[in-house]
This record gives sequence, structure tokens and C-alpha cells, in this order.
Amino acid sequence: MKVKSNAEILEFLREIVNPLGVSVVEVEFKQGKNPSLTVFINKEGGVDLDTCELVHNAINEPLDQLDPTFGLAYTLNVSSLGVDWPFKTDEHFISHIGKKVEVKLINSIRGKKMLDGELLSYDGKSITLKVDAKNTYTIDLKNTVKVNEYVDFD
Repeated sequence: MKVKSNAEILEFLREIVNPLGVSVVEVEFKQGKNPSLTVFINKEGGVDLDTCELVHNAINEPLDQLDPTFGLAYTLNVSSLGVDWPFKTDEHFISHIGKKVEVKLINSIRGKKMLDGELLSYDGKSITLKVDAKNTYTIDLKNTVKVNEYVDFD
């Protein structure tokens, strides 16, 4: 099945959704027996079912006009990212500078493959993470499996 690029769909949807106070973070198209387009959203304070419904209603008709599948049927899903969604874009990293993040590593640093701390900087190739008062690390993104917002379950 031929589909428009994720980048084109993402840009199109941002123009519709951003005025609602919601960010479109990622789109994912799954092909197969039941093709689907999932739009992942985020909002300050979190995403609830009402927010997903609001966005679904706002984008459903405009997506029909964009025709991302060139006339073929698909199911539209709108979802939150979940609490531990991985950072994938520059925007994700930059929006979390000064916040606590969790980093899963390929190669350990001082015997640890998981680090958490304040994200001090991001340059597209590496991040700087302040783990505590004595330890700050610059970590090559090629050495990371996943970087995400730190979630405290206490």
C-alpha cells in the first residue's frame, strides 16, 4: 500500500492540532490486513480520553482530504505516547532540557547501563546528563538504547 510520508502527515496535522493546545509528536502507519494510522499526541498536564476524542474529531475530515493512503481504507487511531515514550526528535530532547530523564545505555558507564538525572544539553549527537552533584556525563547518542522522561512512581 502506498502512503504519504510520515513527515508530510505530521506537518499537516500539527497545523490543525496545535491551536487546540495539543502537540502531535509522531505518526505511525501500519500496513497489513487492517491498515491503521496512529497519531501520537501530548499535552501539558497529560492526555486523557477526552483529549484523544477531541483530536480525532478535529483531524478525521481533514485527513480524508489529505488522503494519506491514496484512496485506500484505514483505521484512524489517536493515542497518548505513554509515560515512558522514547525521545526520537530534536524537539523531544530540547523540550526536556532542565528536566529529569532516564537513559538506557548500550555500553555501561562506571558499571551502569541505566542512568537518570537532569538533562543539561543536547546537540544532535550527544546529551549531557547531570546524575548528581559530583557526576556529569556527556553521552554519545549512539551509545543509547532509549532516552525518556523520568517517571517517579512513588
